[in-house]
Amino acid sequence: MDKRREATPEDGVLTRIGQAIMLHRAGDREEARNRLSALWHEIGPQGDAFHRCTLAHYMADTQDDPRDELDWDLRALEAAEGFVTERPGNTGTPEAPKVADGPGPRHPLVALRAFFPSLHLNIAADYAALDRPADARAQLRRARASANALADGEYRQGLRDAIDRLQLRLDGTARHTP
Repeated sequence: MDKRREATPEDGVLTRIGQAIMLHRAGDREEARNRLSALWHEIGPQGDAFHRCTLAHYMADTQDDPRDELDWDLRALEAAEGFVTERPGNTGTPEAPKVADGPGPRHPLVALRAFFPSLHLNIAADYAALDRPADARAQLRRARASANALADGEYRQGLRDAIDRLQLRLDGTARHTP
């Protein structure tokens, strides 16, 4: 097993994350969480930021408690921001060059920058679930702004639609509270 792991290219981590995601989507939330947790410990705090961001982003989805989900989403954002800000001129802000649609198999910087709208949207949803509407709205503004850095396409439009849905939900909640 050790020899095979040594021979596996760096993307082997992404393959293992993908396998855990497939387990989660197939309904085995606990096993997905267990595998992602083991991989998180294997990668460690000094591990590749792209791997940590991707893993934490999906680990959040396997959580049962909204506070735990928020913790993992914040870890994903922290890894992405750390990776991007370490490289001059690559801020992930709306002023940055447009990036390809969606996180995927391309240069990690491009994929991480494509994660920003989704990361902020997930954090906004976490805050909404924790009844923190002001924090949720602040994250929605960041999600909307970072979505503008994406190239036009299905991924960008899907994010915009999800941002709008959460905004409507937050606005509806504000109108219905006494």
